[in-house]
Amino acid sequence: MRNPRFRLLLYGGDATLTAIGLYLAFCLRVEQLPLRPPYLASFLAVVAPLIVVRVLALRFFGVYRIAVRHIAVRDALVLFLSSLLGTVLFVVFLALDRPAPFPRTVVPIELLMSLFFLATLRYGARLAIEKLRGVSAADGLPARRILILGAGARGVALAREIRRRAQEGMHLIGFLDDDPGKRNMLLHGAPVIGAVADVRRVVLTRGVGEVIIAMAAARRADVRAITRDCQDVPVRLRISPGFAELSEDTLFANLRDVSVEDVLGREPVRVSTAEIAGYLAGERVLVTGGGGSIGSELVRQIAAVRPAELILLGHGESSIFEIEQEMVRCHGIRPTCLIADTRDAARLDCLMARHMPTVVFHAAAHKHVPLMERNPEEAITTNVGGTRNLARAACRNGVSRFVMISTDKAVNPTSIMGASKRMAEMVVNAESDRCDTQFATVRFGNVLGSRGSVVPLMKKQIEQGGPVTVTHPDAVRYFMTIPEAVQLVIQAGALVDSGRIYMLDMGEPVRIMDLAHDLIRLSGLVPGKDIPIQVIGLRPGEKLVEELLTAEEGASVTRHERIFVAAPEKCRVPDLDEGVDALLAAARHPDTAAMLRLLRELVPTYSGGDLAAASVRQRVVAAAGR
Repeated sequence: MRNPRFRLLLYGGDATLTAIGLYLAFCLRVEQLPLRPPYLASFLAVVAPLIVVRVLALRFFGVYRIAVRHIAVRDALVLFLSSLLGTVLFVVFLALDRPAPFPRTVVPIELLMSLFFLATLRYGARLAIEKLRGVSAADGLPARRILILGAGARGVALAREIRRRAQEGMHLIGFLDDDPGKRNMLLHGAPVIGAVADVRRVVLTRGVGEVIIAMAAARRADVRAITRDCQDVPVRLRISPGFAELSEDTLFANLRDVSVEDVLGREPVRVSTAEIAGYLAGERVLVTGGGGSIGSELVRQIAAVRPAELILLGHGESSIFEIEQEMVRCHGIRPTCLIADTRDAARLDCLMARHMPTVVFHAAAHKHVPLMERNPEEAITTNVGGTRNLARAACRNGVSRFVMISTDKAVNPTSIMGASKRMAEMVVNAESDRCDTQFATVRFGNVLGSRGSVVPLMKKQIEQGGPVTVTHPDAVRYFMTIPEAVQLVIQAGALVDSGRIYMLDMGEPVRIMDLAHDLIRLSGLVPGKDIPIQVIGLRPGEKLVEELLTAEEGASVTRHERIFVAAPEKCRVPDLDEGVDALLAAARHPDTAAMLRLLRELVPTYSGGDLAAASVRQRVVAAAGR
């Protein structure tokens, strides 16, 4: 609650300034200073009534409820209206009892004087409070020297907030903007000192510790260029989110650090929400791997369109429990949670018959390349056998749409994981010929932030002081964000044409070495100086360059501008069934040499695996068992 003594000071200040304004209005009108009789007598006769009506008008408009330290430009209108009302009441008083002599033009002059003094009192008090609070609170704090990129509405609003928060040690150095007309302008006391391209020079010469990107039309290419300019400078980069939905009070609070997603070499994918909602609303939707990175995001986005039932299937109970609690807390729905292994065909049949899903998103899979090289039987039984079990259960239980998530590592695979996902694609394609279920596969590259992926690993290495490990200086990968990946998967379900493979236009691939540099820079550190980078060589099964299409598939456009479709090569279903049966039998034995040999036969483009080494390893294991 406001201090009563401060409010009394405001009353006293307004009364005093009203009297001064009236006195000066008389002096200007009659050209006397000081006032002499008879005008002095007229002044004394009306000054008290004017003070009364002026204060009453201010109270009527709630001016005394406005916190002085938060008074804004929009409050000037309230001051003007209250001053105008006070003047109208004063004119009414003069009509009833006007002393003589009293020049009529004193009234408008007094209105201007009072409005000026009332505004000066309040806005001056706000500046004084900010200055005093800033000096006392910032004493002993390290100065945060801030540079804003963009001198538009967003940048100006941020500058205003920085000035209000001077007590936190913030100091605005200035703005950079590409509009030549703004050069050398002063905005909230800070100059526009150059173009955005000058960011590196200004940071170095002016000791800037924090750069805020506040350009309303900033594209990822612009953000990427800014991070490149500051690549060897220990400066914190922050970015303002969408401006339209933020108020001045939340604008600064919603600033976030520039992330690796902001500097990807591609613009984010946008999908048709209406089209998505059209085929998922009111459906019974099953998501396998519902607790994983992709599966849990699928659950979040599907929940937003209110399906009739949302069914989560997973093998790990903890992750399923976590996403279930999130759905209850954030969406007010409790999904049906099933703990099951996709390798258990009888269990899947029983669950499908009980819950009767109409749409299935299959995200459950083993995806870690080096781990699957050391555990190939797990990749085969889960990625191939589990996918076939689920697809056949979907056929038997009347599922209308089935969307499987695949990977670019399935193209010309060099790893067990990639080959097993290629086999899963082939299995889904084969099952599409057997029933009325519409099957489709969605293939995309690496997902930023997924469990076990390169970005979280590098971030953890940076937190621990390095080194950041890179497999090869020339290794490149396609990247996308988790929400984008899920939007693509859902959109593919709307476009589904049975047996097809859908792919995202993922833009240019990203060099892993560049990604490591970006992550270190975005942490406010200098690559090679603060955090070393170590090249460790490609791990077993890894490729130097990933691909999205085989030579035989080709690609054509869909009605979504960023999604392409490939027609996979057809194979004889009986031969595939026989091969998959043999492959699963070898995996259950386990017979690693037989698995690799069968994978080479079933996936001719598979170039990984060492048959000789596998045979030796198998004989050693067998001998140890005896």
